[in-house]
Amino acid sequence: MKVILSESEISAGIAQLARRISDDYRGRPLTVVGVLTGSLIFLSDLIRRLDLPLKVGLIQASSYRGRATSPGKLAVADLSGLDLAGRDVLLLDDIYDTGQTLKEITALLHSQKPACLRSAVLLWKEGRQRVELTPDYHCFRIPDVFVVGYGLDYNDEYRHLPHVAALEDNERPDCRAGFAV
Repeated sequence: MKVILSESEISAGIAQLARRISDDYRGRPLTVVGVLTGSLIFLSDLIRRLDLPLKVGLIQASSYRGRATSPGKLAVADLSGLDLAGRDVLLLDDIYDTGQTLKEITALLHSQKPACLRSAVLLWKEGRQRVELTPDYHCFRIPDVFVVGYGLDYNDEYRHLPHVAALEDNERPDCRAGFAV
């Protein structure tokens, strides 16, 4: 795999993002809502660097299932456990690709009547957007390649990698010799 972002580059990018968010929300409590499962590592690293009073919420949403490398219909789990009314909310996702996930989840979270709703992503994949809505914050822009690592997966594998790497067809477990497709 070709490493796109090293562990140290990711750490530096998240530290810089945390400073920006802390400055923007100085003195105001923040609720960070992470999109499962891809944002878990990003979420945990970011919130430990935020110098703010905060709450954390999680929502399950997915447009990539199994061996898919292009997004399908977004499935979002129940939001009833989130109490966002009147709060400043930061929606956190791993990657901004087509923008459909960001658009749909933002609309759902607006129904909870937050005081302010912004979004942040670790990666902004260039050239794939299909919506007008863009993230308020991002750490890195990357080329249009399929990436894994640092929470991003292919068929629930590779999330554990400490870096972000481009996954080639021959590196997918189901595409190598000896694996059933």
